[in-house]
Amino acid sequence: MTALDVLADPTRRRIVEILAGGELGAGAIAEHFDASRPAISQHLGVLVSGGVLTVHRDGTRRIYHLDAAALTEAGDWLSAQATRWNSTLDALESALDRGEI
Repeated sequence: MTALDVLADPTRRRIVEILAGGELGAGAIAEHFDASRPAISQHLGVLVSGGVLTVHRDGTRRIYHLDAAALTEAGDWLSAQATRWNSTLDALESALDRGEI
């Protein structure tokens, strides 16, 4: 599963936004949601398995941290797609302006 796959879910995107402010424990992350802690834990597991988050133990707590490399890869892909679509749309606009379509 790629970073883009795991970021398709709005709850997981919100978790990433929360962790942009720094690492947090699972309980602190769960406090931002109306969902159950097990549901948030499942989302955290998906983010870890997708490489977007790393996790380490601090006693009995699990502390989550963003993996910037995974987010950079996703951002690079999105940027390339935006560039490609902008070129395509610019060409379409030019063709419409010239009356070719």
